[in-house]
Amino acid sequence: MPNAQKVERVAELKEEIERSSALLLTDYRGLTVSEITELRRSLHEGGARLAVIKNTLMRRAIEGTDAAGLEAMFEGPSAVAFVKDDPVAAAKSVTAAAKRFPTLILKGGFVEGRVLSADQAKALADLESRDVMLSKVAGMIRSEIARAAGAFQAAQARFVSLLEAYKAKLPDEPEAAAAEAPETTTEETHATGAPAPRSSPPKSSLRNRD
Repeated sequence: MPNAQKVERVAELKEEIERSSALLLTDYRGLTVSEITELRRSLHEGGARLAVIKNTLMRRAIEGTDAAGLEAMFEGPSAVAFVKDDPVAAAKSVTAAAKRFPTLILKGGFVEGRVLSADQAKALADLESRDVMLSKVAGMIRSEIARAAGAFQAAQARFVSLLEAYKAKLPDEPEAAAAEAPETTTEETHATGAPAPRSSPPKSSLRNRD
């Protein structure tokens, strides 16, 4: 029956697995203490923590987790890289270290709910890092915004040009109103502007003619 110290250690490993964005499993057979220290330093710069852990403890820690498929890989001297940031950057650090230390072997990994074989974990290092991809996406967004702003300014300039052309075709409103108004004389209008009625002769003069 496991003692309390082992139980506590397994619980700590479970928590670290859950907090990690990825796991990279290596075989450090043949590495010296100084080489392992250098490997740890390079992985730390890539956002990962390398830990040498007994296989029995890691098997218990991954029980009931999505990383349980790694159990068969915990054979021989194993060191686990707990990746906190970009898995691609961490994989690049491991493969770069493997070139300096040929005895270092990348056995597999666990990324985004998937267990990776050794070849798949190595292929992860060939991908572009998250920072590079984010930089490309940001560049594309800036390009699209600049293109949209240019199209808007061009459309605005065309609208202003059309508006000015339309205004140039309109007649001068005060002159046009004066040209359309009818001419009148003072004899034909009252003070109010209405036409003056015609006067008729008085009735008495008509009877004298009879």
